[in-house]
Amino acid sequence: MRTKPAHADLAPEALQLVAERFRVLAEPQRLRILQILRNGEQNVTELTTNLATTQPNASKHLRLLQEAGFIGRRQAGTSVYYFVTDPSVFELCDVVCTSLYERMAAHARVLQQPAANASSRGRKRAATGIKS
Repeated sequence: MRTKPAHADLAPEALQLVAERFRVLAEPQRLRILQILRNGEQNVTELTTNLATTQPNASKHLRLLQEAGFIGRRQAGTSVYYFVTDPSVFELCDVVCTSLYERMAAHARVLQQPAANASSRGRKRAATGIKS
């Protein structure tokens, strides 16, 4: 049995901060950026190429991820490199992906049951000589 975490009863202001972090993660392109940066830092040009998007679009998403504290940036000459500063985001993604996988597997099992029951009924009919 799970115990109630100490932070379960958050104040409305704290809930707003949590909601903002989730809002930043609610964009597939930002999740893709995090996925890419999980393998190491990249500059804007590399990210733009890997994302198959424009530089302004990539920069917009990078800014939001940085403001939320998920990534950081460092300047090296004329290039800006981005890197993950909050690796706990990957734990969160793993929890969500595991939950999603389990839900999809449960749905698949439910969808397979009628087919199994129908073929089972067909075998019973054939065994008893009943025609449909």
